[in-house]
Amino acid sequence: MRFIRFDSVGGASGDMLLGALASIGADLRAIERTVRKFLPDGVRLVTEPVSDHGLHGIRATVRCTHAHAHDHWPDAQKGRHGAALRAHPHAPHRTLREITTLLQAPALDAATRKLTQAVFRRLAVAEGKIHGCRPTQVHFHEIGATDSIADIVGCCLALRQLDVAGVSVGPLPCGSGIIQCAHGAMPNPAPATLELLAGLEVCQTDEPFELVTPTGAALLGTWRTELLAPPASAQVVRAGFGFGRRELRSRPNVLRATLLEGAGSGGSDGSDGSPLLVLETNLDDCNPQWIGELIGRLLQQGALDAWATPVTMKKGRPGVMLGVLAAAEKAGVLREQIFRATTTFGIRSYAVTREMLDRRFEAVSTAFGSVRMKIGSRNGTDLVSSPEFEDCARLARAHDITPRQVYDAAVRGKNRPQK
Repeated sequence: MRFIRFDSVGGASGDMLLGALASIGADLRAIERTVRKFLPDGVRLVTEPVSDHGLHGIRATVRCTHAHAHDHWPDAQKGRHGAALRAHPHAPHRTLREITTLLQAPALDAATRKLTQAVFRRLAVAEGKIHGCRPTQVHFHEIGATDSIADIVGCCLALRQLDVAGVSVGPLPCGSGIIQCAHGAMPNPAPATLELLAGLEVCQTDEPFELVTPTGAALLGTWRTELLAPPASAQVVRAGFGFGRRELRSRPNVLRATLLEGAGSGGSDGSDGSPLLVLETNLDDCNPQWIGELIGRLLQQGALDAWATPVTMKKGRPGVMLGVLAAAEKAGVLREQIFRATTTFGIRSYAVTREMLDRRFEAVSTAFGSVRMKIGSRNGTDLVSSPEFEDCARLARAHDITPRQVYDAAVRGKNRPQK
């Protein structure tokens, strides 16, 4: 499986994400052809090479074929390279329902449509919370414009094009001071942007600009929750840089995307009915701390599951049975690790099959922040759901509470009726 790691120095916007994805292989010409099939106004995806602070990458721009375009951003926010700096047309104030209808176009595959709709739902929920209204009552302004829709759809198409299964996001830089928005002066980041950053790690800078836009925050937040979590170990395939337009005071305005190949890639997970192997060995003279460390290492190297079960061995000796579930092609590497890390003299193996629930991730809002909820379904019916422990632990540390409190809040949030 392929994954992408995003690391930001200068912020994140739809344009920067599009440029970063183009720099690691996304075909923007093909994406432009798809977008032009369903958007009511013509768009062009324009790229240009950029070099700054010793880095080289791509700046992407979505251009509309409208006349009478104007810039929504005040001149005070413009740097040497311009401000946000795309001319927005007098676009209609589209609602979530209108955008959802627009995205029903047959030009979009089902997976891209679902991911894109999730981004707009996330935006609507954040705007609704800030303005005290339901998500369905939110009217998108700049984000409802044709070029912003093209940004969001284009980025989701690029993920699909690159066959990306999951995304991770490094700390995102936040600006400081006061910024001018459509509703007047606001603290930086703007309230809606800050709401969209919930669950993402941020770091403070002295830049007097909003570095992460609502579109950038919504895309990264949605990808992180809706897609798979990258494995702990992966190989770098390639990396590239997407550049923004504003000139920052003390840093390059750049976002890096790193394409990764997961350590478990290439092997079956058994979901297609193909056989898997169970490796087992009994240990009665092995340091338990070695076993705990080994289980984590086996999972990093491609094991689908690993466990240790207390057993009673001959002459009443207490012991541990180490078990590993893996694709056949991974068994050799995993056996080698077990032989090297334990005191065993032999490892038995046998073939098994397994049936799996369909899995997906949803973001659940709690008083402590956003928690990813893993949901298992069968034949279209949800059967089981579980908050991701790492999210619970991270938020518990941030609020000086226990992971169980975050866990319980996420379960309540999942079960709460949707408005």
